[in-house]
Amino acid sequence: MIKILAISGSTRQQSSNHQLIAAIAARYASQAELTLFNGLTELPHFNPDLDQDQPPAAVAAFREQLRGADAVLICTPEYAIGVPGSLKNAIDWTVSSMEFSKKPVALITAGTSGVHAHKSLLGTLLIIESRMREEMQLVIPAIKTKMSPDGVITHGETLTAIDRLMHALLSVATAPREDDIYLNPPAFNKV
Repeated sequence: MIKILAISGSTRQQSSNHQLIAAIAARYASQAELTLFNGLTELPHFNPDLDQDQPPAAVAAFREQLRGADAVLICTPEYAIGVPGSLKNAIDWTVSSMEFSKKPVALITAGTSGVHAHKSLLGTLLIIESRMREEMQLVIPAIKTKMSPDGVITHGETLTAIDRLMHALLSVATAPREDDIYLNPPAFNKV
């Protein structure tokens, strides 16, 4: 079974992005073991001086979870037309240790809008050599209108787009690495 580490860019426990991850995990439970990374707020502010042979324990644990995953699913809101600081901080901790390099990554930006954060985060993921395809990224504006309050995806087009994204992620996660496809921003899908 494919192991996927899911990272939510939101620090709110009842966020739409947490609900989206839970809905995807349930929908793909027979094909992938999807685990939510719960340590985003425990990571210290990135400091290159601390990024030595023995990084802070929370950073080492995050890196270990990334190394143990076959693929990564990032679901994030957009804050002030940008990437949430806690998510960017987490990714910054992986630049020197290269856990995202050659790792299949799917990116969903779900919030009120999302386009600006999506383009920015996509650029970051590509520069650190994540394995991505166009169909492995998705912007879902007005996410609250596309899910029920209890986290069920109610919008058919969104569900179809998520299925396309997950099928692509699972395909890349099982493909030989020479099949890597690196995307030139800003191409992305939007529902």
